[in-house]
Amino acid sequence: MRFDCLSIAGHPVVETPNLDELSRTGVRFDRAYSATPTCVPARAAIFTGQSQRTHGRVGYQDCVPWNYTETLPGELAQAGYHTQCVGKMHVYPARNLMGFHNVVLHDGYLHHNRNNHSIPVREHYDEVDDYLNWLRERVPGADMTDLGLDCNSSTVARPWHLAEMQHPTNWVVTESIDFLRRRDPSKPFFLWMSFVRPHPPFDPPQAYLDLYTDADIPMPPIGDWAMEVDDDQEGLNPVTSKGIVPKRRLKRAIAAYYALITHIDHQIGRFLQALSEYGETNNTIIMFTSDHGELLGDHNLFRKSLPYEGSTRVPFIVNDPGNRLNLVKGKVCQEIVEMRDIMPSMLDAAGVPIPATVEGDSVWKLASSQATAISNEEGTASSNPDWRAYLHGEQTQGKLSNHWVTDGKEKFIWYSQSGAEQFFVLSQDPQELHNAIDDEDQQERVAYWRSVLIHELEGREEGYSDGTSLIVGRKPVAVLSHIRS
Repeated sequence: MRFDCLSIAGHPVVETPNLDELSRTGVRFDRAYSATPTCVPARAAIFTGQSQRTHGRVGYQDCVPWNYTETLPGELAQAGYHTQCVGKMHVYPARNLMGFHNVVLHDGYLHHNRNNHSIPVREHYDEVDDYLNWLRERVPGADMTDLGLDCNSSTVARPWHLAEMQHPTNWVVTESIDFLRRRDPSKPFFLWMSFVRPHPPFDPPQAYLDLYTDADIPMPPIGDWAMEVDDDQEGLNPVTSKGIVPKRRLKRAIAAYYALITHIDHQIGRFLQALSEYGETNNTIIMFTSDHGELLGDHNLFRKSLPYEGSTRVPFIVNDPGNRLNLVKGKVCQEIVEMRDIMPSMLDAAGVPIPATVEGDSVWKLASSQATAISNEEGTASSNPDWRAYLHGEQTQGKLSNHWVTDGKEKFIWYSQSGAEQFFVLSQDPQELHNAIDDEDQQERVAYWRSVLIHELEGREEGYSDGTSLIVGRKPVAVLSHIRS
């Protein structure tokens, strides 16, 4: 889910009433990022509380075992919590508990375990996916491919074809409510509700698609650096990562993406009602975020993995109905928070010791009434001296492998295989419309951020930096060697 698809954040079209209410009565972090904006490495940061340099996943690669010793659910389970995941895990092997007492699994469509010709039966989706087996009990012969939409099809859409209650978004909430019934009432609980949507396929129930079909949907921003022509007609490929998509097709895809978000929002409202019915609302701390965004046509780009705001920046909302953490209700924090901050925040809230392996930090120190005074002015970053000054992000992506650094006001991007650089003054250009890398008045800032990245990459096994300069053309890897052993 993109960072900007919230009514309360000023989106002109998207309706998110329940997330708005969680923000209005909680705290919203307006500069939240995923340092490695694809599913696998982002989830490694969530599970471990570590930077990508430490957890070792700097790109998307399936089938590399997950052998982390300290994990968020594992630490909570050891502390006496009843821990449960419903929905997406995206680890390996697929049924790896990662410290949970139980996982009710639906990872969506993953190509590697839908392979019918070279994987063991025990790893095939027919065996590991709980939603698919649940669905087939109700609709014999059903499959996740029935709509004809690929799991990376960000440019086409069509409505869900079965009953709404059989949609995977509803299923996650249905199973989560059932966990409230089945949990051990003598223990506190940790529940991870992990929705596959609004990741493609863009398949909202018809009622939600109808909300946006005739809406005045703004077309995506196109920067002065973006591709202007599509001679190879890449935009006609439904799973393209770039290109000029036919306008009608693109508008429908955007409408369906927004519809999926509103669908999730309403289902979150459904779960919150159940939480109240079980008497646990004031005893529960709620956190909502996403593992990466969706470019959705920004700069004629699609999907994720690239270093632009639509891909890397995500929503991040915390809410404490029982006021146990003394949050400042309605506060909008401008500090850079990241996926690695989830684990220490949750452990801190639960009073559970934070392992020394964790590199993230607890967001409560920013959101509580005791926090250092922070400006809530849109587009400004905090002067809080106890928080990170910037974030280094990256993604191994073949020829488009990239590294970036940002403080929320400025962003420097380096493509490691071509040496191409970009610089955006986000405080003045939030949509990244102008690449200021060659602007005379920005050369001092460009040099500063380049030096920051040189320092960040020094000592990396790929050889991207010698400590004084960035080295172009070094072979990128998706998984660092220290977690392959």
